[in-house]
Amino acid sequence: MVWVPLSPTSSDRRAPLCSPSTTTMSLEWLMDWSWSLDGLRDFIATGIQSFRDCDATALVAVACLLVLFVWYCYHVGREQPRAYATVNALMQSAEANGVQNGFVYCQSPECVRCSHHDGLNQKLYHNLQEYAKRYSWSGMGRIHKGIREQGRYLNSRPSIQKPEVFFLPDLPTTPYFSRDTQKHDVELLERNFQTILCEFETLYKAFSNCSLPQGWKMNSTPSGEWFTFYLVNQGMCVPRNCRRCPRTYRLLGSLRTCIGNNVFGNACISVLSPGTVIAEHYGPTNIRIRCHLGLKTPSNCELVVGGEPQCWAEGRCLLFDDSFLHTAFHEGAPEEGPRVVFMVDLWHPNVAAAERQALDFIFAPGR
Repeated sequence: MVWVPLSPTSSDRRAPLCSPSTTTMSLEWLMDWSWSLDGLRDFIATGIQSFRDCDATALVAVACLLVLFVWYCYHVGREQPRAYATVNALMQSAEANGVQNGFVYCQSPECVRCSHHDGLNQKLYHNLQEYAKRYSWSGMGRIHKGIREQGRYLNSRPSIQKPEVFFLPDLPTTPYFSRDTQKHDVELLERNFQTILCEFETLYKAFSNCSLPQGWKMNSTPSGEWFTFYLVNQGMCVPRNCRRCPRTYRLLGSLRTCIGNNVFGNACISVLSPGTVIAEHYGPTNIRIRCHLGLKTPSNCELVVGGEPQCWAEGRCLLFDDSFLHTAFHEGAPEEGPRVVFMVDLWHPNVAAAERQALDFIFAPGR
């Protein structure tokens, strides 16, 4: 029901709604309204007459706006909802063709970098919660922050450093690290240089035939040949290979900062043939330092990390952060032979002991 005037005059009923007299209603006129069906009928008639008397241009404009509004609602309703960005989406670029940053990776489902699982960030957070329930939330603030905001961290990193899987915030960033950063392990590796070299030379004799020797892996490169012989591959020991390099494998157990219990830990012999170029690419995380112990280092071999070039030296360790954009190449003559390094992943010095334990749990192989 509507308030209507008790005694509307004929002039009141005929007055256009758009006129000043009807637009500005006095308080006395409002007080004279009462409940009446006749009044409601008169009110509707007055409204119709008012629209007839209003300017046609204004009515057309209102009609056009109404049509546009209806069209907009229809268009928005037909759109599919957009998925929110996840860590999984951030890791995908040209992976459908097996290519990332110009470098061809494997498509193994066991590879933490090359395989992509839906809901990776939720999975990591679940693992963190499970760890905290068993042990403690103490010291987990930085890891919690990193997992919670992976999308923002990975997407906002400068192009020179973009870890592809996991970024731990608030770690000092530098392409290369001083040998004193992990002094104990560096000195231990360098003291055992001859031991590692001898076991490599025994392995390398198998390359006399044309086929790829057992235990070796060939990696895709734009040019040349790059071979690796893993003792530890993404946190998993390779028993057959370890039996062929027993002294080198035992040496890994003496390293204090070796990453051996999560998917970011590797130890292998890496061989670059003359004429080989490894295209620029990023490593999966910034929680580690990659250590190269030079075994054979011909001339014209170079490692470039974050735009800074460095050369290997036989019997010396070179430490770098492989989450920075990096490449390696061997431009020496064929008669100089391959460039060979023993590669092992060490913890970043600013990752605390409690964080290392939690990260080993969260990124345990097969978890």
